[in-house]
Amino acid sequence: MLRRLLVAVALLFVTAAPAAHADPGVLLEARPTTVFVGPFPAPVKAWHLLYRSTSATGAPNAVSGTLLVPPAPWLRGGPRPLITYAVGTHGLGDQCAPSNLLAHGIENESALLAQALSQGWAVVVTDYEGLGTPGTHTYAVGQSEGRAVLDAARAASQVTGAGLSPTGPVGVFGYSQGGQAAAWAAELQGTYAPSLNVVGVAAGGVPADLDAVFAANDGGPAFGLVLGAATGFAAAYPDVPFASILNDRGRAAVAHVSQACTIELGAAAPFAHLRDFVTVPDPIHEPHWQARLAENYLGTTKPKAPVYLYHGTLDELIPFSVGTALRDRWQALGAAVTWQEFPLLEHIGGVSIGGPVAMTWLGTKF
Repeated sequence: MLRRLLVAVALLFVTAAPAAHADPGVLLEARPTTVFVGPFPAPVKAWHLLYRSTSATGAPNAVSGTLLVPPAPWLRGGPRPLITYAVGTHGLGDQCAPSNLLAHGIENESALLAQALSQGWAVVVTDYEGLGTPGTHTYAVGQSEGRAVLDAARAASQVTGAGLSPTGPVGVFGYSQGGQAAAWAAELQGTYAPSLNVVGVAAGGVPADLDAVFAANDGGPAFGLVLGAATGFAAAYPDVPFASILNDRGRAAVAHVSQACTIELGAAAPFAHLRDFVTVPDPIHEPHWQARLAENYLGTTKPKAPVYLYHGTLDELIPFSVGTALRDRWQALGAAVTWQEFPLLEHIGGVSIGGPVAMTWLGTKF
């Protein structure tokens, strides 16, 4: 614990000044690393990155990630394509960061990463804000996640020896929390990163309407995810009342989920309700909460790039109706949306079956 604290403090002093004065997407640091698949080193060139991004409130921050590049030269004409990959829920503890899991051979989305790499595409995986870097991970805050995804792609093209072009084709991929991040990247790209050559966005199981997602999970078996999201929002938005309204049970639960990875996070408080952890009856409908949730409501801006949007019809965490409503809002704005529903699939089944299909769709855009 002491070692992690010292590392975090050192990172804070080393990166705060460069991040504050750099433009979004500027590479702050790249060092070669080794990633593993189980006990075996993966046959790729890899770098651990630190890059400048932007918080949900517009403040400069430093975000980490991992860049993976196949060792064989790209010989198919034009620059090598790049996937900027947004992982699903990994948790809030720094040990849960994708960069850490890749370095230890325990990243559970490795099969989808391998699918992209096997096509000769490069892949950059963001750790998101506060996951592996100082501060609390802003879990479920799409405004922060989408920027981290876009800036990871911009930073990747600056890595010496990676052979990537800043004008090369970029695909965005994500499911669940990653689907939220990918969808926000789609909406933000036209104004936040207009020079990035995003040719397609594949987003699945998207929590596009967090009010609806909260209603579906309050009292549900994976209620710990609600506590994690509330912790993430409180980290992103200091004006949102959360720590001040927690009761003793709430303070203990938040301390626990703040260090938990996926399974432990989801199982932190099965079938509980948010009201069990706070001193006010209905915190989500407090005006500050509603304002910040509205800022993270998807479907108000037309994505610039084509989108492949998919959802399992029996998704128990992100209601199917949330996915169809996002589809309808984007289509009403004139977006190029390819919609795919997967009958009888729940949340994990949605990515197990839909993820490879979505990755293949991205390949048609390169």
